[in-house]
Amino acid sequence: MGVVPDRIERETVLRHPVERVWAALTTAEGLSQWFGSVAEIDLRPGGRAYFRWDDLDEESVATIMIVDPPHRFAFRWPIEGWSGDNTPLTLVTFTLEPVAEGTRLRLVESGFAQAADHVARSAHQSNSRGWAAELGDLETYLDAAA
Repeated sequence: MGVVPDRIERETVLRHPVERVWAALTTAEGLSQWFGSVAEIDLRPGGRAYFRWDDLDEESVATIMIVDPPHRFAFRWPIEGWSGDNTPLTLVTFTLEPVAEGTRLRLVESGFAQAADHVARSAHQSNSRGWAAELGDLETYLDAAA
């Protein structure tokens, strides 16, 4: 079946200033418009972020790791599909760079390889699809609010 990839990497250019993209990524108001149905965030290293997707009947709690406005934001959250104690966590990092067209957004989620192969493979596939959809939703939200 091959080696389970350890990371998901996505890059897109959004036609909006970096400060606007930063707000969409790091505020409860912004996140709840594109990343799930409900978001709560305590924006500081060690702070908690809560996300709920009503349509999927899922929720997740993350720990904020990096807050470097308006360039880098990162959090750790549990690998989906893991049961039991000591759930492995992946690290999700957003890096923002101003470019002539707006903002280059780079997303990296890493740490899948620490889980058992079948769990890591399933979580990687699910999150790969999820990030593609969510980043599309982010672009739609930013464009509509412009």
